[in-house]
Amino acid sequence: MEDDVSLKFRQQLLLIDENLVAEDVAALKFLCTDLLPFKKLESVESAVDIFQLLMAEEYLNEEDTFLLAELLYRIKCHSLLKKLGYTKEKVQECLHEKGRVSPYRQMLYELSENISNEMLKDIIFLLQNHLPKRRITLSALELLILLEKQGLLTENNVQMLEEVCMNVSPDLLETVNCYKRAKVSLPQQENTLPVKESSPSHTGAIRVFPSSQETSIKSVVSNINDNKAANLTPGFSEMNMELPGEFSNVENESKKMTSYKMDGPHRGFCLVINNVNFDRSLQERKGSCKDAGELERVFTWLGLDVRTYTDLTSQEIKDLMRTWQHLQDHKDRDCFICCILSHGESGAIYGKDEELVSIRTIMSYFTAKQCPQLAEKPKLFFIQACQGKEIQCPVYIEADARIPDLSSMQQSISASESIPEEADFLLGMATIDGYVSFRHVQQGAWYIQALCSKLQLLVPRGEDILSILTEVNEDVGRRVDRLGTKKQMPQPAYTLRRKFIFPIPTDPPPSQQHRGF
Repeated sequence: MEDDVSLKFRQQLLLIDENLVAEDVAALKFLCTDLLPFKKLESVESAVDIFQLLMAEEYLNEEDTFLLAELLYRIKCHSLLKKLGYTKEKVQECLHEKGRVSPYRQMLYELSENISNEMLKDIIFLLQNHLPKRRITLSALELLILLEKQGLLTENNVQMLEEVCMNVSPDLLETVNCYKRAKVSLPQQENTLPVKESSPSHTGAIRVFPSSQETSIKSVVSNINDNKAANLTPGFSEMNMELPGEFSNVENESKKMTSYKMDGPHRGFCLVINNVNFDRSLQERKGSCKDAGELERVFTWLGLDVRTYTDLTSQEIKDLMRTWQHLQDHKDRDCFICCILSHGESGAIYGKDEELVSIRTIMSYFTAKQCPQLAEKPKLFFIQACQGKEIQCPVYIEADARIPDLSSMQQSISASESIPEEADFLLGMATIDGYVSFRHVQQGAWYIQALCSKLQLLVPRGEDILSILTEVNEDVGRRVDRLGTKKQMPQPAYTLRRKFIFPIPTDPPPSQQHRGF
């Protein structure tokens, strides 16, 4: 069979192989476990080895490359699909009919993607009686394979997985439970389950992500989304700005959109404002220093000059914005990023003095008129703060909000109303308006940890910032507190005119540099 494979086809496969890192190869091996002999997979060292096995088993040939396209799609290497003549949308259309990766394998892979290093250590500790004593270092994928080898984990028996996830993380347990529900309700239906993609909705010039209820292998039903959905749209019509007709839908825009220039001598500055301690009634934001440190590591890895400021008053925040507004060095930078970690209310964040500063005011310092050095350059703001009333939470989770004084509650302000009415801004909010955001007192905020994790995972795969934030939404939307009663949904809004894609760093992500095993 291989004699019939053209040189051009082999060259395409080599190009794909050159763009895959070791983590991608491990993921491909795992997703092919049900399709290829396991003994042969164990000897795989590169993507080319996998391609050879797929061709030998007649899963892959010059005329039919869909399985490889599906695999690249599953591991989110979407930029490589064009080498096979596919797009993300085309793969999605064909999955129902041609998909070969089983829901079971999808579930396990998604599980592995969401197991942090700390969770993995806990899982290995819980399962140590079932693991060979000679093996002391395991990745999440290797652990799952080992459990399958021992017959402790099968398509029809995920009980041990449930028990472990129940002890380690409700998020992981929900992934397993959704697989079980789908298996019971759809026993004979399609072999694949939908993978959520970024599909921003457009109403006027400011766009917000829909509160998606469909995720990669399950539905996340959140009362937060249902209750707020009707309140998100009206703010856009008030902007009195319309898109040209050629941008009337997502598909047309995707075809026409170019990328922001990100090849200047310097990437840009990233400010991290971390308010931990407050003067009067607001509680200390335990765990926030972990978030600030993670942001500094990740954005430094992405090439930005990071400056961190701690415990600023409302006036100091405004003064800091003015200082950076007038910085001439912006003209040699590709972008500007600002991350603010604090307590907050609707459309505003608290200074250390417990006075509010509106998010719109903070962003307005960097409009083209106020900061011409950043004109036509992307300006990204990430806000970790509550946008509404505090919720009574278990002691190991805190809400980034003040106990509300109903007599002085300010008018509700949505993310779309906080963002300046001009191009090239992105505002990533930890939660939609009116709701709290959650922060673990040791592990940090759900939103910031998800943001840092997805940046490290997806920037090396060439994903743009909107696709990454969609994954952040999916990640945070899946999380619940240990009692299963508290949820959160981030809300990005943006006026970006082009795709924002970070250049792929030459160094490995910080999570790999600091990995304990």
